[in-house]
Amino acid sequence: MTVLEKAIAKEPRMAASLLRLHFHDCFVQGCDASILLDDSATIRSEKNAGPNKNSIRGFQVIDEIKAKLEQVCPQVVSCADILALAARGSTVLSGGPSWELPLGRRDSRTASLNGANTNIPAPNSTIQNLLNMFQRKGLNEEDLVSLSGGHTIGVARCTTFKQRLYNQNGNNQPDETLERSYYYGLRSICPPSGGDNNISPLDLASPARFDNTYFKLLLWGKGLLTSDEVLLTGNVGKTAALVKAYAEDESLFFQQFARSMVNMGNIQPLTGFNGEIRKSCHVIN
Repeated sequence: MTVLEKAIAKEPRMAASLLRLHFHDCFVQGCDASILLDDSATIRSEKNAGPNKNSIRGFQVIDEIKAKLEQVCPQVVSCADILALAARGSTVLSGGPSWELPLGRRDSRTASLNGANTNIPAPNSTIQNLLNMFQRKGLNEEDLVSLSGGHTIGVARCTTFKQRLYNQNGNNQPDETLERSYYYGLRSICPPSGGDNNISPLDLASPARFDNTYFKLLLWGKGLLTSDEVLLTGNVGKTAALVKAYAEDESLFFQQFARSMVNMGNIQPLTGFNGEIRKSCHVIN
């Protein structure tokens, strides 16, 4: 926690980056720290996958936590557990809920570049696509909507939402669900060509504070990504009702987010004699 406190005090968006690191880990081969492995003779790193390249970050914070733990209790705490603990700590330090976190995950000896390219939901996903991807991991609608609420902190790159501003449905028109003044603000950040790495907050009202504002903004047409907006407008199942419920009741959102983070952290962990406890999170032992 001391490492996290220092890192987040220095750069508040690091909290969101560490939360996302855990999510991008768990959706590929389960929560096994495969995302932390570098390229080697036998490993094609997930860091080079489309959803991760030039956007996934926070590795140095994980390394610092790992180094401190190795000094005190060598090869006891896995990198996979560190990712899960860092996600919880980041949520708490940003003003969000805490939860009892099952531990004992072990680290993978493999990574899956292909899995990272196919299993992590894209920012322009349809609602059906999101539901399918979450269902494949054993997660339901409540998990999808509450975990999307993690977008109450952090930023996104222009490349992830540019389509909404200029050519949402292949007709060279913007996404009509975008509130007008918000739309013009985004255009100033994200020009029609270039500027792909310019950033905009996912929650423009309180981008460093973990709260339920994300859901309120969705109701006002101010969700940044297509994958945010379709939770409200997608017309499938009860996702829109959940957005409204969480917008009205922050404690309800916090309770479900905590439950869903436990659910996500339980995706296919390696236990027993499977995997290993890496000495360094970047390489297998």
